[in-house]
Amino acid sequence: MLGVAPATPGFWDWSLDPPVVLVAGLAVLHLIGDRRTVTPARMRSAQRLRRGCFYTSLVVLVIALASPIDALSEQLFWVHMVQHVLLIALAAPLFVLGTPWVRLWRCLPLQTRRWLARGISLGRRTAALRALGRGLGAPVPSFACFSLVLLAWHLPFMFDATLRSSALHALEHTMFFATAVLFWKQVIPSAPLRVRLAPSQRAVYLIGGMIISWLLAVVLALAPHPLYSFYAHLATRPGGISAMADQQLAAGVMWVPGSVTFLIVLFVYVERWLAPSLPGSARAAGLAGEH
Repeated sequence: MLGVAPATPGFWDWSLDPPVVLVAGLAVLHLIGDRRTVTPARMRSAQRLRRGCFYTSLVVLVIALASPIDALSEQLFWVHMVQHVLLIALAAPLFVLGTPWVRLWRCLPLQTRRWLARGISLGRRTAALRALGRGLGAPVPSFACFSLVLLAWHLPFMFDATLRSSALHALEHTMFFATAVLFWKQVIPSAPLRVRLAPSQRAVYLIGGMIISWLLAVVLALAPHPLYSFYAHLATRPGGISAMADQQLAAGVMWVPGSVTFLIVLFVYVERWLAPSLPGSARAAGLAGEH
């Protein structure tokens, strides 16, 4: 309730809300699919790394959605922004790096997979679903979805609504993560999904994504007053900071930590763009294998 100072969450204030159950379910399904997948000896080291990325992404999801960060995000806007950065710029790219698609598919029984594959790939009723999948899998729609979802949910009336409705809050976080996965799969190889962009195009794509997040950060930093009434009307905040200081800290979180993953991947592709390998080299072969 507004005007009442809630207790500050402690380190042990973790929750067992539905997100944790869903994340645990994903882990179990991946484990089942992993046991049903035969990995050649020459690829086992790389698969261990991918497996580590996938499970790390699940850990990040739990930290973002079920740790004291989630409870504290209702008292401090900058902590709420940390939550969003964890979902968009850490959990999502790690999930894509983990290439979980085949293993999550193989967790299903063989006959079920065959039935689903026939229905999805050939069924008339699923034609719209196939068209939607092709559309969202393309770079421009993926970028548009990522940008619109990020900006729309941070509109004051939308953001305040999520803080008053647990269902809307869950929907917001689900859309952040899902559209971020769509975004990152355009620039990070994640077999069997195909990356359609060349290294130079991926660099431009990443710069565009950073600009969108920076735009949000600039608006938060330069606003002459608190934008979100939920936080503005809190009686007190942990640390005793003002609503404006809280909002400016949130802008800094989006600007700096929120850009780290973008910059790391960007540097990789800028380096590949400016220093291409000779044909036939091991590095050129690795690049070719990404497409």
